[in-house]
Amino acid sequence: MSTSSTRSQFGTLITVFFFWGFLAASNGVFIPFCKEHFSLTQFQSQLIDLAFYLAYFVGSLALYLIERLMKVDFLNKIGYKLGIAYGLFVSAAGAIAMIGAVNIGNYWLILGALFLIAIGFSLQQTCAQPFAIALGDPKTGAHRLNLAGGINSFGTTIGPLIVSYFLFGGLAANASVEISSVNQMYMMLAALFIGVGIFFIFSNLPKITQDEHIEAGPGALKYPQLVYGMAAIFVYVGVEVTIQSNLGALLKLPEFGGYDESQISHFISLFWGSLMIGRWTGAITVFNLSKLWKNILTVVVPYIAFGVILGANALGGTDVSDLYVYGFVIAVQIAGFFIGQEKPAKTLLVFSLLGMAAMTVGMLTTGTVAIFAFVSGGLFCSVMWPCIFSLSVAGLGKYTSQGSTFLIMMILGGALIPPFQGWLSDVLNNIHLSYIVTIFLFGYLAFFAVKARSVLKAQGIDYETPAAAAH
Repeated sequence: MSTSSTRSQFGTLITVFFFWGFLAASNGVFIPFCKEHFSLTQFQSQLIDLAFYLAYFVGSLALYLIERLMKVDFLNKIGYKLGIAYGLFVSAAGAIAMIGAVNIGNYWLILGALFLIAIGFSLQQTCAQPFAIALGDPKTGAHRLNLAGGINSFGTTIGPLIVSYFLFGGLAANASVEISSVNQMYMMLAALFIGVGIFFIFSNLPKITQDEHIEAGPGALKYPQLVYGMAAIFVYVGVEVTIQSNLGALLKLPEFGGYDESQISHFISLFWGSLMIGRWTGAITVFNLSKLWKNILTVVVPYIAFGVILGANALGGTDVSDLYVYGFVIAVQIAGFFIGQEKPAKTLLVFSLLGMAAMTVGMLTTGTVAIFAFVSGGLFCSVMWPCIFSLSVAGLGKYTSQGSTFLIMMILGGALIPPFQGWLSDVLNNIHLSYIVTIFLFGYLAFFAVKARSVLKAQGIDYETPAAAAH
């Protein structure tokens, strides 16, 4: 297969990554609508996010149990391409169900519809992640996932703005919403899901499947890199979400600025934007560039992404002058990329240690230094997913799709770890001290980086060889 053909196919695949980010971001706009319209408590309104995270676990677990019961590897049988298409159709069914739930005016039915949309997402992600790795040299799979993640982050960045304009007719806090606007949005989403699903079916993407018989027994779980990787995905998603989820409460403390809810949006934006900064930078290695140009872009691209974040906030009327100093923190991440040398295990280790250091600084300080230390967790989490995923499925062969199912299942960490930190904060009566959890979480990720390299070497798989320039 030619390089140009592979790039074209990868370009087709990453469109679905964009839609995940764009569409999932609508939850941030939909939550306040539901809270106001249904007179919910803050906890009840947050069930929207819980429904999404839980659906990934339930969907992946159901897929695994069905495969074990029928003794057929469903995804290997139909191929990743059709798996993505079917997932899009399930999400379309959820969007259609949302229209009915909104018309009935029942919040629990709305949660059920959101859950069904996310069930479709879980199938899409289970297929798309290993698909991206398979479209080229497995050693460069982490870099392709970085590019796909960067596209996903871009969708997440612009999604709330576009959906806010669509739903509210603007970004004003007092803008009113008509039920018909919600229905129109989900009609468009349903049509979009169906359209993209049909597009995938007729696209030139290869089937990419394994037709070998899968024996009864532990299957993918017999590979230690997958078992350790499942825990790593659980921890990674958990630490990424919990840093941000508890940040608002932290910023209310006098020693952290005493901000109210209307003053913290640019810090939250910077955290999620930090993921985009890292993923855009990590994606540079996908392109066939000389070493000099790679080095130049590794320094330039993070600041271009930072400029996009500042610009988006400035356009929203926010004073971003207090964010400029974050440019020095970005320099630390750039150094981490050079130290990681495009090697998944080494990069994961470097960024895990940087994450531990940042959380420790945040624990030992207050004010601006501590705020940016905690926010920088987004920078250091940014490239972890592709590193963990590619290391976890390395060498699984015919069990790759099954291993992917288990890994997507572990997104459950995003639903469980933030409430745990919240509980710890209540017990300690100290939200600042509760962030000690994040140090231990980054610590496990550092352990996994070392352990995965050791396990793979024992199996004759060398993931520490620098990636080839061509893809």
